[in-house]
Amino acid sequence: MSWKIVMSGHLDVGLVDSANKLYTAHLHVGDVFVFPQGLVHFRINMSKKQPPRALSAFGRSNAGTISLPKNIFGSGIKDEVLLKAFKIACAELMKLQAPFKPSK
Repeated sequence: MSWKIVMSGHLDVGLVDSANKLYTAHLHVGDVFVFPQGLVHFRINMSKKQPPRALSAFGRSNAGTISLPKNIFGSGIKDEVLLKAFKIACAELMKLQAPFKPSK
C-alpha cells in the first residue's frame, strides 16, 4: 500500500481494481489518496500552470515499482502471445516494443 497527500497544486490519480474498474480522483491541497498494494495505478500533473508537490509514503521499506510497458513489451513475451492478447497488427506491436528493446 502507498498513499499520497497533496501539499500544493493539483494532482490527478487513479487505479484499476481487480474487477478491471477504473477509479480516478482530482486531488487538491490536503487531499489524500491510498493506492492498495498490487493494483495498477497512476498519478499525473495535468496542470500547465503549477507543478504539484505531494508527499508519498509506502507500506514497506522496499516497495519497488513495476513499469507495465517495459514489463509487457520489453520482457521477451512471445510476439504471438502479445498479438493475440492485444488484438493488434504486427506493425503496431513493433512500434510498441521499439522503445523497450535492449540496445546492442
